[in-house]
Amino acid sequence: MSEPENSRKRFRCAVLSAIKHDYVPRGMAAHPRFQLVVVADDACQPDWVHQRNQKLADDFKIPYVKDVERALEEFDVDVAIVSPEAERHVDLSVRAIKAGKHVVQDKPLTTSRSEADRLVEAVGKADVRFLMWNRNGMPAVRHAAKHVAAGVVGRPHAVHLDFYFAKDAGAPKAPRPAGPQIGTGPKTDWHAHLKAAHADGSDGGLGKAPMGELSIEGIYPLAYLRLLAGAEVRRVFATTASAFHQLHADHDVEDLAAVTLELEGGAIASLAIGRIGLASHPSGGEIKIQVAGDEGTLVVNEASPTTGIYYRGQKPGEARDRRVAAENDFHLAEDFALAIDERRKTMLDAEASRAIYCVVEAAIESGRTGRPVDVKY
Repeated sequence: MSEPENSRKRFRCAVLSAIKHDYVPRGMAAHPRFQLVVVADDACQPDWVHQRNQKLADDFKIPYVKDVERALEEFDVDVAIVSPEAERHVDLSVRAIKAGKHVVQDKPLTTSRSEADRLVEAVGKADVRFLMWNRNGMPAVRHAAKHVAAGVVGRPHAVHLDFYFAKDAGAPKAPRPAGPQIGTGPKTDWHAHLKAAHADGSDGGLGKAPMGELSIEGIYPLAYLRLLAGAEVRRVFATTASAFHQLHADHDVEDLAAVTLELEGGAIASLAIGRIGLASHPSGGEIKIQVAGDEGTLVVNEASPTTGIYYRGQKPGEARDRRVAAENDFHLAEDFALAIDERRKTMLDAEASRAIYCVVEAAIESGRTGRPVDVKY
């Protein structure tokens, strides 16, 4: 017989920077076993960082400490929730791990392979759990995984993933009038744009280095693939383009990509991913999964179940189709709590996250070279 919810340990959480996605700490705090007790960051960070951190601390009526190590020690922390700029993800995570804290980290994992290696090494040396934020807790995805595991479609031979985010990234792609020739005007400042995008939640690529959609969002559909196919990717071929947004074109990173993936064991997969603009879809984007097995096919709409809401005077940016029972945050937090309790891996741990990073790295190389690329783990 399982223990009552209120008899199990409640985990004290430090939010280590909340400048990118504060939905990660908010999602964890919504679970009864996680309590935010402090927000912390390094004192050397610029004023805008401290302002965002202070806002989250004020919202939860908890202290903001400009000293990460002191916050982890003095507030009796069990868990660190990490969501800074992408380049700082691993550094803050590793510092928390070395202090003996479990870690929930925002995506992307990192911007460099060496940092991915450093994270896996740190987790391997410590008796802590690590969870990369993902979407595998969505009800439709969980339902699909149960059917695949039960053998409803037989052995999966092919998986197709559509992952189109209906979010803007500034001005649409167009020739700039500045300069003596088309396209010679000043580039959009990546870092400044993503800082400003925080207001509407489209700041997923916040960092100093420009990142395309494969880097920013690729972990989501590739986590679906790991869950449903249960096999590593061995080879990829990608076609990429800056099709929609001037921001991406200015920095030569993709906002649209098509990827073919060869899996170990002979299965194949395909991924269509892109940031396609807010006006392109009534509910945030077209996100679907198709699994073809030797006994049947499974087609999944990740947004389901939804309710359509339409009325006169509705704002253009307001979602028409609203998700129902979208309990992803709860399921991720529940999995993390049980992983700590049972001393087991989480649903997307450091090694799995590094493997996805390697697939993304290979897909970006393939998109740039026009050739198939073997994934180097």
